[in-house]
Amino acid sequence: MSPQSNNKPGKPGGKEAQPLIIAKTPAEEQRLKLERLMRNPDKLAPIPDRPKEWNPRAPPEFVRDVMGSSAGAGSGEFHVYRHLRRREYQRQDFLDKMAEKVDKDLDYLDKVEQNKQAADERTAKRRKKREKLKQKKLMAKKAKLETKNKKEDDADKSSESSEEEEEEEEEEEEREAEDDAEAPSFIMGKK
Repeated sequence: MSPQSNNKPGKPGGKEAQPLIIAKTPAEEQRLKLERLMRNPDKLAPIPDRPKEWNPRAPPEFVRDVMGSSAGAGSGEFHVYRHLRRREYQRQDFLDKMAEKVDKDLDYLDKVEQNKQAADERTAKRRKKREKLKQKKLMAKKAKLETKNKKEDDADKSSESSEEEEEEEEEEEEREAEDDAEAPSFIMGKK
């Protein structure tokens, strides 16, 4: 037995004979599976397909042996009827569950759409508020520049009145600072 190490005639002995190991615990079984996968890492790991959903057998289109209410039915007919009835109840339960699942899916999609719409509305409202604040700041800046330019023009006309204007400007800034600060809505320490 030179080239063939296996006991099978006609087969080349490329693989070594593996001893049969029986796993005693689930962890050991998992370890053995991983070892087998890691022996040849280039080989793709088998990934099982998703199991198909159970479907009941469709009701027959043509019933050949219709059971009637006539006398003389054998003792086995009741069992046949019972199995047919059980199968029909299973089918109806399945259809009810499928309808419920479809309803839940539609409710979920509606809720997602409503949440998205509400988020878009909030975003638009906040964007509008930001734009309004930006415009307000821009207008204040322009007004300040205009007053500054006016004062510079006035300063050129009369150098004496510039000191008075500076004092007035300081007073205006103080007033603006006072106006910007909100009055406290409550005073601490008093009851």
